[in-house]
Amino acid sequence: MKINKLNKILLMSVLSAGLFYACSEDDNSSGNDNDGDGDEVGITELSSAFDEFSDAVTVTLSDDGTEIYIETTGYPNHTSIYWNPDDASGLYVDEPLVTKTEPDSYIGGGSGEASSFTVDATPNLTGATVATELNTIGISVSGAAIFNDQEGGGDLDEAAGSLDYNGAHKGPGVYHYHLEPRSISNDDDELVGILLDGVFLYGRRDYPSNDYPTDLDASGGHFGPTPHNPDGEYHYHIINEEYSAPLYGYEEAIVLFAGPFQGY
Repeated sequence: MKINKLNKILLMSVLSAGLFYACSEDDNSSGNDNDGDGDEVGITELSSAFDEFSDAVTVTLSDDGTEIYIETTGYPNHTSIYWNPDDASGLYVDEPLVTKTEPDSYIGGGSGEASSFTVDATPNLTGATVATELNTIGISVSGAAIFNDQEGGGDLDEAAGSLDYNGAHKGPGVYHYHLEPRSISNDDDELVGILLDGVFLYGRRDYPSNDYPTDLDASGGHFGPTPHNPDGEYHYHIINEEYSAPLYGYEEAIVLFAGPFQGY
């Protein structure tokens, strides 16, 4: 297992020490068959999946084709109560069911939203799994950060009332998703984003069957076709299990990704 791959994550945003979002999951062994022990083999072009990422995200393939550099402004391209009501974008929307984490905390205000990280162009699926970590664990197609199912070292229950329609909130750090972001994927097979291990995350349903997959591993992953790779690749799905979050203002809470990572 290439544990040192974790050190390659270059988060450029100042995710301040005051952030209280913890990411944790027990490690499990992985039985994937890809060979990652020798020299890494480069790719010649980026997956068409990256075409779905918003203008907030910039993706670059390294010269040797072995790594992918991903940068984001962190600003989502959909509405939320966490936008500033005075922002010229017009993306602010009132959400009476949501109690903001901090009344004066807005997307783009205070701590910076921008971040960047590097992933292997071909994820290494040969080693042991790796637990998700503190703060950002991936970037969504909207440009906003993906977090796991933990909040402040515990479960998400107490913070559920602050999650907007897209299962996200901000404060005091970056705007980020904990739950299925309905503006991106809502009980379907849409691409949601990419995680720090280089594996793509899709919605709850499988492609092309549109059924819920029945062969997912502990991370919600399996090998099979995707809209961007009909020949098949290892990818994650949002696991179709409702999360009990009594304070959540909307009808259904589906955790976005609890981990562990499989692609290190």
